Amino acid sequence: MKILSAKQIKALDAATINNEPISSLNLMERASHQFVNAFCHHFPDTEKKVFIFCGMGNNGGDGLAVARILHQRFYSVILFVCKFSDSGSDDFNANLKRLPPISELPYFLIEGQPPFPIIENGIIIDALFGTGLNRPISDKWKVLIKHLNQQTIPIVSIDIPSGVFADVTTNQVSIEADHTISFELPKLAFFQPENKNRIGNWELVSINLDRNFIRDATAQHYYVDRKFIKSILKNRNKFDHKGSFGHALIIAGSKGKIGAAVLASKACLKIGAGLVTTYLPKCGYDIIQQAIPEVMALTSSDTHYVTPIEFEQKYNAIGIGPGIANNTTTKKTLIHLIENTNTPLVLDADALNILSQNRSLLKKLAPNSILTPHPGEFERLFGNYKNDFQRLKAQQEIAQDLKCYLILKGAHTAIATPDGTIYFNSTGNPGMATAGSGDVLTGMITGLLAQGYNAFEATILGVYLHGLSGDFALKNGQSHESIIASEIIYNIGLVFNHLRIA
Repeated sequence: MKILSAKQIKALDAATINNEPISSLNLMERASHQFVNAFCHHFPDTEKKVFIFCGMGNNGGDGLAVARILHQRFYSVILFVCKFSDSGSDDFNANLKRLPPISELPYFLIEGQPPFPIIENGIIIDALFGTGLNRPISDKWKVLIKHLNQQTIPIVSIDIPSGVFADVTTNQVSIEADHTISFELPKLAFFQPENKNRIGNWELVSINLDRNFIRDATAQHYYVDRKFIKSILKNRNKFDHKGSFGHALIIAGSKGKIGAAVLASKACLKIGAGLVTTYLPKCGYDIIQQAIPEVMALTSSDTHYVTPIEFEQKYNAIGIGPGIANNTTTKKTLIHLIENTNTPLVLDADALNILSQNRSLLKKLAPNSILTPHPGEFERLFGNYKNDFQRLKAQQEIAQDLKCYLILKGAHTAIATPDGTIYFNSTGNPGMATAGSGDVLTGMITGLLAQGYNAFEATILGVYLHGLSGDFALKNGQSHESIIASEIIYNIGLVFNHLRIA
């Protein structure tokens, strides 16, 4: 699913109006009905008052239409029109005329000066500013927004919370929505951690905007959905054998961290690799042989750490980093690996920490290698950035420069590809913020590479399946607090079945 800029969204609306054809007013009506359908699903209690705050542009026009439709559905609506200027947009004015008599649907004019209305026991709908906002909000309206944020009832925003910029950082006060119901396509702002208190939970409703425009629009950012994942998922042939699905090498573990090797190796097998060899220090041999009898084990010459490995056979994919520790021995091991294999690597955890202290190695990585940092590791590797949008731009440029896949793990894990495209993941939950979760992801991506998925497919699919397995763990009786990494592995098979049936 494409993520378009605010400018492109405006052009998309215009293309829909011209090509359907449909009037802008009727398109607004369609959008408002879709918003109301979603709103009523989340807030079915018609006894609760709904306080709607409208600006005087088209977002405010949406708010007026929503007020009328909710009134028709027997909600108790109280409407506030904020006088931003002497006149509203044409569609705002048209919807103002469509309102029922004020005796049935009361509305009040707000000039921007306190005291503002005290709001209790209900829901606020925010329709002050939309995606077209491209300048700072004036001080007097900031006061109103702060007042609304201080209320103790839910705030639901139409399309985007007022004051939030769609595709650049927001450095001003904005509505802090509990829920955002957006139209057709997500906004880039939805995926940035800096906006977590602004956007709240968000969802999309389709208003049938021009499909041809969306198809032809150029985009640098995408939102990965199930349809896309199913298009790259491979099926197995009845005459396939274990050799058909490759041989993966996992380099992991150190004294006290053999569990990381176990998790990565088991995930690699569970995702479908035909053969998995785990290279680990001597202290881990008995552990991994007992924990995963299906894995072949190679041990280093050191009791506690992995030492440089000499390849006696060709591996289809190599993952390195989980639990290896960061010291002189493991540094030599990583350097030796990078300099002695042309195979793209999956690098995680301590492998990334070693790279951050030896950045010249980054340029020596085989093209299409996959780096999987969390935010702290990303910062150690590539430095600090003023805001999340700057970091995202840097991630994009670094992936292009290194010709690698750069995964920045988070709530909407961002995957930067060598061609400069960013893909945001749509699966996962906060319960996956647990020890070993990243080790599992490393194993899953390595296992997909071993099977013959290319680096793009393995990265996108691995991140999506990892998140969805965590979602299944939550669905199948776990809580955010109780999910552990091994339960992510347990659900991989269920997720494959779900994708192929659904």
